[in-house]
Amino acid sequence: MVTFLPSRPGRLADVPSFERGIGGAESNVACALAAAGHRARWVSRVGADGFGDHLVETVAAYGVDTSAVQRDPHRPTGIYFRTAIDRDADGFEVVYYRTGSAASAMSPRNMPLDRLTSGRVLHLSGITAALSADCLSLVRSLVAPRRPGRPLISFDVNYRANLWPENADAHLLLDLARAADLVFVGEDEAQTAWGLRGPAEIRAALPEPDVLVVKQGATGATVYGGDSESGGNGGSGESGGNGGSGESGGNGGSGESGEYGGNGAGSGAPTTVPGLRVDVVAPVGAGDAFAAGFLSATLRGLPVRDRIRHGHLMAAAALTVPGDLGTPPARAHADRLAALDETAWGRLRLGPGWTGAADQEVRTP
Repeated sequence: MVTFLPSRPGRLADVPSFERGIGGAESNVACALAAAGHRARWVSRVGADGFGDHLVETVAAYGVDTSAVQRDPHRPTGIYFRTAIDRDADGFEVVYYRTGSAASAMSPRNMPLDRLTSGRVLHLSGITAALSADCLSLVRSLVAPRRPGRPLISFDVNYRANLWPENADAHLLLDLARAADLVFVGEDEAQTAWGLRGPAEIRAALPEPDVLVVKQGATGATVYGGDSESGGNGGSGESGGNGGSGESGGNGGSGESGEYGGNGAGSGAPTTVPGLRVDVVAPVGAGDAFAAGFLSATLRGLPVRDRIRHGHLMAAAALTVPGDLGTPPARAHADRLAALDETAWGRLRLGPGWTGAADQEVRTP
């Protein structure tokens, strides 16, 4: 989508002007992965309009392959507006204009399935499934059936109640997640959507994914599975999306789930890694950035603790900028931070500009 960021805090009704940017769960992941040194492809549909031009050009500027993005001459590019983060305000407003958008017309009939399944990882989101019945059908066709040689299916639940029809059953997302290999879900959204409390209940409801990542906000993240340190090959690969789907690690679709470690609910005790202290500028895009960091480390074959830490570091890059996309730290910088001992990790405090300040990232209270 094209996003509009307010020029000042306050209600949308009172904001006089907005700055244009880009956003969208899967394109955010693709851009972050490309910026982190991976080959990434974004597959989607946008309008044949100026906003579509801006979106495709900006995503491509991050190094993402946009050659499979379709232009729809009959439907507009999706947009959304949001308020600034004002801690004294009662609410945070987000308004989507996506009904009838070009992306909402995606379906199994009009999307290039060969391009979507040619990478090592295909990243999908529940946001895409919410856009229309055709989009839901597309996501369903991509997550099932499990078959040898399909890319690793990464699925971020991303429950957004205001995108779904009023009578929609949020358990549709649970079914999609159960068919994926790697699932990202927030502890708060699992409670809102499915009435599940805590990582153990979430895992009990999602025993099928080889790797389950439960994001717990500032507290940290808990991961089930992913205990093997094998997999990946130095970070080459593709990552992208279909308005909501992303390919990552492109070498002919060889990325079966076993390559990346994890063997379902029987894979042992979960791994929990505390979050970082971050001087937050805006919380938007942090979940997508976390997914990109975790996927990047997965493609590189790093152990599960470091996958989570790279997720936290990438999220911190997004949290310390106003828009959806932050500049990720250089790989060597991120690796050095991810390798810190528990005490040094707990002392980290990251603020605006930290990704370019390699010698100044550790601050104590």
